[in-house]
Amino acid sequence: MNRQQATCPSSVCARSVRPARLPLACVLAAIAALIAAANLPAADVPRADGAGLPNTAQEKPAAGAKDENPKAEEKKEAARPKDPHAWRSIFDGTTLKGWKVPKFGGDGEVKVVDGAISIGMGDGVTGIAYTGELPKINYEFRMQARRMMGNDFFATTTFPYNDDPCSLVVGGWAGAVVGLSCVDYYDAADNITTKYMSFKDKQWYRIRIRVSQQRIEAWIDNEKVVDLATKGRKISIRDEVDLCRPFGIATWCTEGQLRKLEIRALKPEEVEEIPVRDRWD
Repeated sequence: MNRQQATCPSSVCARSVRPARLPLACVLAAIAALIAAANLPAADVPRADGAGLPNTAQEKPAAGAKDENPKAEEKKEAARPKDPHAWRSIFDGTTLKGWKVPKFGGDGEVKVVDGAISIGMGDGVTGIAYTGELPKINYEFRMQARRMMGNDFFATTTFPYNDDPCSLVVGGWAGAVVGLSCVDYYDAADNITTKYMSFKDKQWYRIRIRVSQQRIEAWIDNEKVVDLATKGRKISIRDEVDLCRPFGIATWCTEGQLRKLEIRALKPEEVEEIPVRDRWD
């Protein structure tokens, strides 16, 4: 075969023709483009774990931001744990929800009037008893009470001291006696807590009772009326108010009204501050 026959024209043997070389400048430009592309952020490509998917959920508000939905805010507030040491109301001001009206016999009418619980005058004891959960020790109770008519106790509160009941009598025995019933089996008219006070009809009085392991204390307005060291004492109640247990309020042949009934647990430091004295103080 001669040299002329071995040589193929480019139109016939194109596959044997070597590719044309690119200019060096084009090669360098292509490399620079690849490097720049490598530094760009990756596209949102879905992965098996769901990462990379577009976020269609509503963005959460920033920390501390208020929810524009008032109902949602109310639900959040209700879900938050309540502070047991803060005052909480046990009377809603409109109904007797959370309370029962025991049948003592000869009862007066019990109803809600103008934001207050009205305990009507009966032939003996008329009262109410709380049905909710309450502490038995290291707590404080307060309310406002007034005598509308009658001449005996108008806001006697029966409350627990551990597992023993006790009563703070307000305006008993012809309207003047204040004290605890009973201490060492003696009632409020004849024990170490006996005190005499005058009360005006239709005047509101602030009543507060504090119960700790060491003491039972009580105030009427700004005056401390009971300060009993309980060590060695027998604490009990009179049979007449037994249906108010474990916590309730009663009148005797008298019409009384109650409002702003609140209770709270004492803080540990408050219990420590309560002085422990001799049983005969």
